[in-house]
Amino acid sequence: MSDDQKDNYWEQNPDEPADQAPVADVPQDEPATDEPPESEQVEDEEPEEDPGSLVHWSAHEYIHVEKNGLWYIIFVLVVLGLIALDVFILKDYFFSALVIVMAVALFIYTRRPPREIQYTLSENHGLYVGERLYRFEEFKAFGLLKDGEHHSIMLIPVKRFAPGVSVYFPEESGEEIVDILGSRLPMHELKLDFLDTAVRRLRL
Repeated sequence: MSDDQKDNYWEQNPDEPADQAPVADVPQDEPATDEPPESEQVEDEEPEEDPGSLVHWSAHEYIHVEKNGLWYIIFVLVVLGLIALDVFILKDYFFSALVIVMAVALFIYTRRPPREIQYTLSENHGLYVGERLYRFEEFKAFGLLKDGEHHSIMLIPVKRFAPGVSVYFPEESGEEIVDILGSRLPMHELKLDFLDTAVRRLRL
């Protein structure tokens, strides 16, 4: 075998035809998907509404005053007097049963310590009492009340027979609270009626 034949022998595979061209790698098409590229995907998230100015504070749900022995004596005498009125005059024993149930409920209520509640006043949303939201649209006005050293706001509802919302607040937060409420509701001068005055005097 000559030298040229030896060179050709190592350069060419005897099992491969000489005229076969090399096959190039052809990329396979990726399966089509309905999802747009990441750059074109738009997140469907609603923007959070701006709550406006916020004031946070914590206070007791009501002012708790320890009752002395005289208070309980008067309480028992009033209950007994109402029952005697029913037995000797009204003679409606349902009234006596109602007085007893109310007396027991009131006694338990006066013994329960007040809860510490977190409050948040939002300029755009309303008043959060714990997790509950009272919107400004539910009220027609507000007023301020002072019970000794304690300050409270009263929200007057639009509905005639709906109960008002009374909230105590620290004196240092009063200016901010009044400013936010004044921007959404008119301020009225409040006067306690006979029942409210009696309840506050009795410390119920």
